[in-house]
Amino acid sequence: MEKDYITLKWGTLKSWKLTSEKGKELIKKYSEIGSCYSAMMQRDTPEQKNLICEMIDNVPGEIFLDWDGKYVSKEEAKKYVTEYSR
Repeated sequence: MEKDYITLKWGTLKSWKLTSEKGKELIKKYSEIGSCYSAMMQRDTPEQKNLICEMIDNVPGEIFLDWDGKYVSKEEAKKYVTEYSR
């Protein structure tokens, strides 16, 4: 069984698997605000960035940054999301 994960790119979610009730709830809220199928085109609202940070806290282990090809700590991942600018 594959474990939960989050992959980030362009300062937003690229891919994820969240199976906990909390994780599913966060993804639902994120999607209800509105999202694009392309991470490059996604423009997260401050609320969406906060939801992504909550998702990051909910996933066991490190988070993968796709563009950099590396795993980072949760704190680094949240900084990446909150400080990313295009």
